[in-house]
Amino acid sequence: MKFIKSLYLNNFFFYVLLGIIGLFICAFIFPNLYNAVWLIVLGLVTFLGLDILILYLARTGLEAERITPEKLSNGDLNTIRINLKNHYNFPVSVKIIDEIPFQFQVRDFKIVKSIKASTQKEISYELRPTERGEYHFGALNVYVSSPLKLIARRFAFDKDQMVPTYPSYIQLRKYDLIAFSNNLFQYGIKKIRRIGHTMEFEQIKEYVQGDDLRTLNWKATAKRNSLMVNQFQDEKSQTVYMAIDKGRVMQMPFDGLSLLDYAINSALVLSNVILKKQDKAGLFSFSKKVENRVFAERRASQMQKILETLYNVKTDFFESDYSRLYVDIKKNINQRSLIILYTNFETMDGLNRQLPYLKGIAKSHLLVVVFFQNTELNSIINKKTSTIQEVYDKVIAEKFMFEKRLIVNELKKYGIHSVLTQPENLTLDAINKYLEIKSRGIL
Repeated sequence: MKFIKSLYLNNFFFYVLLGIIGLFICAFIFPNLYNAVWLIVLGLVTFLGLDILILYLARTGLEAERITPEKLSNGDLNTIRINLKNHYNFPVSVKIIDEIPFQFQVRDFKIVKSIKASTQKEISYELRPTERGEYHFGALNVYVSSPLKLIARRFAFDKDQMVPTYPSYIQLRKYDLIAFSNNLFQYGIKKIRRIGHTMEFEQIKEYVQGDDLRTLNWKATAKRNSLMVNQFQDEKSQTVYMAIDKGRVMQMPFDGLSLLDYAINSALVLSNVILKKQDKAGLFSFSKKVENRVFAERRASQMQKILETLYNVKTDFFESDYSRLYVDIKKNINQRSLIILYTNFETMDGLNRQLPYLKGIAKSHLLVVVFFQNTELNSIINKKTSTIQEVYDKVIAEKFMFEKRLIVNELKKYGIHSVLTQPENLTLDAINKYLEIKSRGIL
């Protein structure tokens, strides 16, 4: 039974069979061909038996192994490798049909290669997941054909293999040392001059020999009639929270990923940069309620905790409740912190509904609102118009783009920082904003 299930007739066999049928038809017209056609049939049967014999004589004629990463990186190209080892003493042709996870919706996956006798070969292909979660691979099917190419023997390996897809750890590695590179401009990250001291003021004390004369406090000196200097202490670790809106405004897709997944990928990379800068990184998500909370700390295990939390962010894309966000921040974040809010506003009306809560948060914390440009509108705006409908579409698109700029100005009016970015530039722009705030010491 296993023998029958693993044996498949190749296309070449059917081509030969079709030719034989054609010759039989010709034999009705030219009877002399009849015996010759039967000789061809006998030859086909003989070679078919020989092909079966040489392919099935070896019990393990071929070995294959699918090598996947420990976890897939969401939104990135992930390399899947297949190692093949040919135990036959003749070259073989292989057709690989890997049962890749259903999330990719690929139903015509096929790789055809040839392998020399008694050699190994590595084949690779790439997958780009667009959602977090578990990805289940089926069997790795390898169809082996001898040089006769009449039949193929099927081998199946690595059945039911599960690989989780996490937020983009490939981006995490890519930007790991960017903040400390001597040539940041090649990555799109700005170097910003530090304004003022890199120390925090501690106290005023009497001057002693060896103190920096540049720290003299002339007002205190005049009052005490003796030299007084300002004493500074090392800057304390600052607290940074990333708040991720997982409501319906973040459901919009771009290049296969939702805006929510872009925000999650960015939050992971930014958390790493924050911790490398000796600050405390924390995060939470919100929609109808605030959840997926990681309190801001600077421990060795903080990045792993953030990664696992971001992996488990689930949403039904409800309407986001900013009033609950405001109450939760007021209750749970007592120290003045930098709060980076990933969300999206398409119109001024959408902003105005939430503005009172944003202003409330900005009174106690430094708030940065990160939202997205609709890049699809650029193609409409730049397109030449030839009909009234196209003119109407262009005007509406320009209106939406203009409203985005109005949102930036409206937030600035109330001391709220903002980042208006394209989804593909989100990570770089978010890092830039954090480094700008860090360098200027405005927290």
